[in-house]
This record gives sequence, C-alpha cells and structure tokens, in this order.
Amino acid sequence: MGDEDFMRLALAQAGEAASAGEVPVGAVLVHQGQVIATGRNAPIGGQDPTAHAEMLALRAGAQALGNYRLEDCELFVTLEPCAMCSGAMLHARLKRVVFGAADPKTGAAGSVLNLFDQTLLNHQTQVQGGVLAEACGAALQDFFRQRRSVQREETRAAHPLREDALRTPDQAFFGLPGYPWRPNYLSDLPSLAGLRMHYLDEGPREAEGVTWLCLHGNPAWSYLYRKMIPVFLEAGHRVVAPDLIGFGKSDKPKKDSFHSFDGHRQNLLELVERLDLRNVVLVVQDWGGLLGLTLPMAAPQRYRGLLVMNTTLATGERPLSAGFLAWREMCAKNPEFDVARLFARGNPQMSAAECAAYNAPFPDRGHRAALRAFPPMVPELAHSPGAEVSRQARDFWRERWQGQTLMAVGTQDPVLGLPVMRELQQMIRGCPEPLLLEDAGHFVQERGEPIARRAVDFFSRP
Repeated sequence: MGDEDFMRLALAQAGEAASAGEVPVGAVLVHQGQVIATGRNAPIGGQDPTAHAEMLALRAGAQALGNYRLEDCELFVTLEPCAMCSGAMLHARLKRVVFGAADPKTGAAGSVLNLFDQTLLNHQTQVQGGVLAEACGAALQDFFRQRRSVQREETRAAHPLREDALRTPDQAFFGLPGYPWRPNYLSDLPSLAGLRMHYLDEGPREAEGVTWLCLHGNPAWSYLYRKMIPVFLEAGHRVVAPDLIGFGKSDKPKKDSFHSFDGHRQNLLELVERLDLRNVVLVVQDWGGLLGLTLPMAAPQRYRGLLVMNTTLATGERPLSAGFLAWREMCAKNPEFDVARLFARGNPQMSAAECAAYNAPFPDRGHRAALRAFPPMVPELAHSPGAEVSRQARDFWRERWQGQTLMAVGTQDPVLGLPVMRELQQMIRGCPEPLLLEDAGHFVQERGEPIARRAVDFFSRP
C-alpha cells in the first residue's frame, strides 16, 4: 500500500469522528508497511483536550508494540498536526509523518511553525504534507458548513422573526476583516417585543472588572469598534457592543415609523439591566451619544467613566449644526446612499473590504428603514421627542456626574466636530481638555486604537 491508500484509511477514521460530532480528523499508524493502530478525534466525547486523532493512534501503537519508542513507524493524519501532537511524535521518534490538509491556524509542521525543522533536537522526523489534501480539506469544510447551518437553525428557532421585520442573512457577515467575535442575541426584552437584538460580549465577567459599553451611531454598527475592542480585551476587561435595532446583525423593522428616540433608549436601558453591567465605561459617538448620554442618570451606580467622541446632546434649545442639517438633507435626497462609499470618503486608510463591511447589514432598500428614520429623529425643537430627556441628561452631567471623563475629537468632522464638542465639554462636569485627532473625521473609531490605549491608561488611574 502507498501513501494515498493509508491516507484513505485515515479519512475513514475522520468520517467516524464527524459522525460522533467531533471535528473530522483521523490517523493511522503504520509499522513496516502494516497498520497497527488507528485514531480519530475524540476530545468532546472523552472530555479530554489531548484526545486528538494522532495522540490516540500513538498510544494504541505503543501498546501494540510494547514500546513507547516508535522508531520504525509512519503516521498518516488527515490534518497537519498541532504543537502538542508534533511534540509527541518527536518524543516517540517516529520515522515519518504524512498529513493531508494544512492547518493555517495551529499547524506545527510548517504552517504556523515547524517543530520538525528544529535541528537542535536529538531526533528528526521526516514530514510530508499535501497527500489527498483536497479530500481531507473538504471533509473539514463540509463538517463546519453543516455545523454552521445547524447553529443558524437553532438561532432562528430561539429567536423567530417577526412578520413586520427583516433579518440580514448570516452569510452577509462571513469573512469580514477584523471582526472575529461570536454573536449574542436577545429577543425577550420587554421593549423589543420579540425583535432580535445582537450584541458582542467579550472578556471576563468579574463583578469588579471594567466593562466597556460601546454604542454606535448611524449608519454604522458594532463593526465600528473593531480597532478598539482588542485593546480593551488585551487589558483584561469586558466589552459589550450592541447593534441598535435596525442596524448590524439586529432585526430590521420594515417601516421607518417604527423607530423612535424613546424606543431605542428603552432598548438600551433594558439591555444594561438584563446583562447587569457594572463598573461601566460608556463609550459613545454619533447616535451612540445622543442616546447613550441619557442612560447613566437612570442608574448612575453602574457607571464609572465616559469616553465620548464626536457626538452631542440634542436638547432642542439650540439650532442644530449646519453640518448636521446638510447631512440630514443629503439623507433625505439620497435615501439609498452607499454606506461603504461614505466611509471610504472620510477614511482613506480603510481597505475596500472594510468599507464594504458597513454595507453588509443593508442588502436592499427594505433593510434600510433605520438609515432613513434616524436623521429626522434628532431632537430639533424643545418639544421634539427626546429633547426633554436630553435636557435632564444635560443637568445630570453638569451637576451630578461623579465619574471620570475622556473626550476624543476627530477634528475633520463637518457634522459633529470640534465646535460642537466644545459645547458638550462645557456640559460635562470635570471634562478635561479633549484629545484631538487631526487626521480623523466623524467616524473617529476608525482611528480608534490610540484612543483606546489612552482610555485604558486614563480609566486605570486611581
């Protein structure tokens, strides 16, 4: 028998692993041309992190030969071995290792690192990859494709879609650059009335730890925080980043009239309560601030800090900025505007794929009700919906806010730039001089990594 014949036997073992609900990896151990042991992935069933196909084959082979040294043996495995398995193969002094598909995430035979290429080790094992690589890779792809399909069906069953709403297909979000985090959903908040709200929830849940509550605006979604989230997580903190209803991975009501200032504010208040967020640093920009700045007064004990970027409190007492009025007029005249193009125009450093990610939630006109509804929703007059609660929030920030505040301003923003932020600075008790980003525009989070690092340091001070 040749290498391909032995690899087909390993593929059969991989198929048995898949049938048992394990990642389909299989292995066979050959001694002087004869199969003496087999193995298939079993860490889930065995509750054993070391129960990889290769490890099980090595253990069985050592028992069969009565010797932990396997110097005359060859191991055939369908996936490039990881560091653990590669180390075991070297300790066993295998003569040769043959694998099928490369593993670009954890492969230790050349993809991520090559343990078999360490000449200082007292034993060298020959390695050959790519044998029946296409078939081995297909087995893995089919398994994960099927598992994603099952997960999607389970999600749909847990969060049925309302007849008056749309849900962006999951595949629209596959492969977005810089956005690897697992989705979380809620649909049983009273104000949601069955609509599904998406949120990211990453990092430790310790009661005394910092939680960064990151609120996006229009027409963005939680993708906007992808450059800041890793910094917060690196510091050992928790990050919660919801998508407002109508945006991102959250459900999208079909009618523009669904959206209201009070409705979205209530969604956020209930989310904070449901997740029992504490020691919160509130991170806001654009509509994330219009809404988010009204939250802490409802439960000030939950909030320890404010990171505020390019936003405002619309109290209805002052005229809206000329930049905002121009933006509102543009949205009214061009309701189908290209969101990706909007981001590209103000952020030349972004890749085409990053810009396109902002279009992902809105595949057609029916999904864009929130984009049409939000610009005219900004409170303009004293009696406008949301103006009264915004005035209450202004008084809270002026008179009762006890936490720390850090302000960062993208100075190239024509809508909510430095003049608007200076006015907001005067409303927030103890707000120091803002951090000015001369190369940033409205979507300042696209330059957000240095802001996040400054914020971690700032809010860590006693």
